[in-house]
Amino acid sequence: MTQNALKSSAATIHEPEVTFELAKGYGLSREEYDLILNRLERTPTHTEIGIFSVMWSEHCSYKTSRMHLKTLPTKAPWVIQGPGENAGVIDIGDNQAAIFKMESHNHPSYIEPYQGAATGVGGIMRDVFTMGARPIANLNALRFGDPSHPKTRHLINGVVAGIAGYGNCMGVPTVGGETQFDSSYNGNILVNAMTVGIAEQDKIFYARGASVGQPVVYVGSKTGRDGIHGATMASAEFDDGAEAKRPTVQVGDPFTEKLLLEACLELMQKDAIVSIQDMGAAGLTSSSVEIADKGEIGVHLNLDLVPQREPNMSPYEVMLSESQERMLMILKPGHEDVARAIFEKWDLDFAVIGETITERNLVLDMHGRQWCNIPVPPLVDDAPIYDRPHTAYDVADLDPRFYDELDNSSEHILTALKQMMSCPDMASKRWIWEQYDGLVMGQTKASAGITKTQAGCASDAAIVKVNDKKALAMSSDCNPHYCFANPFEGGKQIVAESYRNLCASGATPKAVTNNLNFGNPERPEIMHQFVKCIEGMGEACRELGYPVISGNVSLYNETNGTGILPTPVIGGVGLINDLSQSMDMAFKSEGEAIFVVGQSDAAKGHLGQSLYVREYHHLKGEEGGNTPSVDLAKEKVHGQFILKLIQQAMISSCHDVSDGGILCAVAEMMLSSGIGLKLIEPHDLSFYFGESQARYLVSTNDPQSLIKLAKSENVPVMQIGSTGGSNLTLSDEAKISLNELSALHENWLHDYMTSLS
Repeated sequence: MTQNALKSSAATIHEPEVTFELAKGYGLSREEYDLILNRLERTPTHTEIGIFSVMWSEHCSYKTSRMHLKTLPTKAPWVIQGPGENAGVIDIGDNQAAIFKMESHNHPSYIEPYQGAATGVGGIMRDVFTMGARPIANLNALRFGDPSHPKTRHLINGVVAGIAGYGNCMGVPTVGGETQFDSSYNGNILVNAMTVGIAEQDKIFYARGASVGQPVVYVGSKTGRDGIHGATMASAEFDDGAEAKRPTVQVGDPFTEKLLLEACLELMQKDAIVSIQDMGAAGLTSSSVEIADKGEIGVHLNLDLVPQREPNMSPYEVMLSESQERMLMILKPGHEDVARAIFEKWDLDFAVIGETITERNLVLDMHGRQWCNIPVPPLVDDAPIYDRPHTAYDVADLDPRFYDELDNSSEHILTALKQMMSCPDMASKRWIWEQYDGLVMGQTKASAGITKTQAGCASDAAIVKVNDKKALAMSSDCNPHYCFANPFEGGKQIVAESYRNLCASGATPKAVTNNLNFGNPERPEIMHQFVKCIEGMGEACRELGYPVISGNVSLYNETNGTGILPTPVIGGVGLINDLSQSMDMAFKSEGEAIFVVGQSDAAKGHLGQSLYVREYHHLKGEEGGNTPSVDLAKEKVHGQFILKLIQQAMISSCHDVSDGGILCAVAEMMLSSGIGLKLIEPHDLSFYFGESQARYLVSTNDPQSLIKLAKSENVPVMQIGSTGGSNLTLSDEAKISLNELSALHENWLHDYMTSLS
């Protein structure tokens, strides 16, 4: 393009006057706008204020959460990379590393459920393969509104189709996750996506490492106008006009991402890449700023060279676009032709769009004119940090009279069990899972939360083989009701349940990623939830030796002032060194003894915030009582005891006791195997449905050896029954058949999603 043509193109771009009112519309406060004026010592250009607005958004800057996240434990001898990169990395032996992370795509999925969920899956996979890992598994933690809400069915349809459409096309199995319902999510659903990948330890790639005089390279799809200001939208609460924000939702193409994955992994074998960054939230802005900041250098870009699929794009649009399937790389000088040949072979765009410079500035030229020249540090580490006020609130325990008035008859207990096993939270999610390919790649040994009649066997954690000898176990967990009633204990419980799920599968828990979903942090009670959940999670991770190596924070999850339940999801990963010692929850034969590990008598269980109280008595929130307390020392001892039982081949199945208590856990083990169970003697309702922590159910053909080992390890155990028949039998007069239980469990979601209303 000639100089005159460049000037002509520049003249057609009409940037609006930058004022506080404009900045306010981009999510900046008066104080933040004044701070920008002070840092620059001038009024920013429209492109510059757009860049500041996305980089200072909650989504990118973590300005509210950063000071609290720093209190989490992030180190262990097996941690190779903790928070601060595209994903976290742990050592799994044999020069191999597991790379994983979880991220949210909540707001986009509510506005446009198919594309919002699809691009959430695509984005988290890019975070993992950007670091040199081939993804081996996806998990998704989903929260939807009340099933009676008019939008819930539509949102489930779109989100599930988006997850399936992207993950299946990429050829990466979806092996686990969770789906829950609550009216607090009516106006703000949660879609949290997790990816786990495998890489060689000496071939891990980072965003850091760039130095002066190196080429900046753009690869992948062309840039369009989709997703502009997506990061800003994700950092604000909704109102009645949420649907009007559709243009801020990105559009994904899994087939292009598959090509991008293969091209990146091929180039990574050529010793050509210095640093690499996914273009995720804030697109070219965040990726270029991150690379510059981590290298303590600057970046000078010519935006005319950025591949564009729409005409007459402004520099503001090019920099803030969140078009999908794109990467930014810093190459070793002289390796451009090698890289170009690889990406052109895979039919992807490749362009050298600039170079790294000494001055720590972001400099942007387009159409022969400079549109941006701002220092990098204020965009990242020098961004505002807020210590927002937080106010505690109390939730009382259930009235003691509640326990005295419980109906402990076997008839009522079976009636309650039927209702709980068919309720939205507990019912089978087969309708969802059957849309996902959980077996592609052929390495899935067990899928979390999937019953016997579906792909794979049922385990508390998904198990995916790394090779013929070892495997990774992975799960996602959160009980939002616990976190509302007692954020500190709730935060501890999420980590403890994740730990139990991995131990129950035979895996040594190694590390977690988290996805912290909360309402408006400017409300002191919401900030209290956030702070105390972080404190509880931190204490649990420290006590259990289970560090946090990556994560995501999603705030402002509320509509018209109504916030979601606090939902800090934990994604846990553990290592199984010997595949023969993996474990699932299915009974293996008749005549096995069933034990509760972690309990030695028929003590009353904790019913506060339990599934029984919510579903049968409809007591939620403040009325639902307090959260069960978590004894972390017991969690660790009992978890290690379970691993010892598995490694010594003393048990044939294992399932942690969580939502619904002992009786719901027993029902799930029966449904996973098709084998019934007879209880030794009836107990009261709180024993069956209480959700006291640090407990597991196991089956064994050698009860005496189990009891002997438990006594030597000082771990309480209690036999409650034995396997056999085709019923769950509480007494000779009180029983329910497996067929009836299965129908109740399996039919709810299918009927709900296929009904016309």
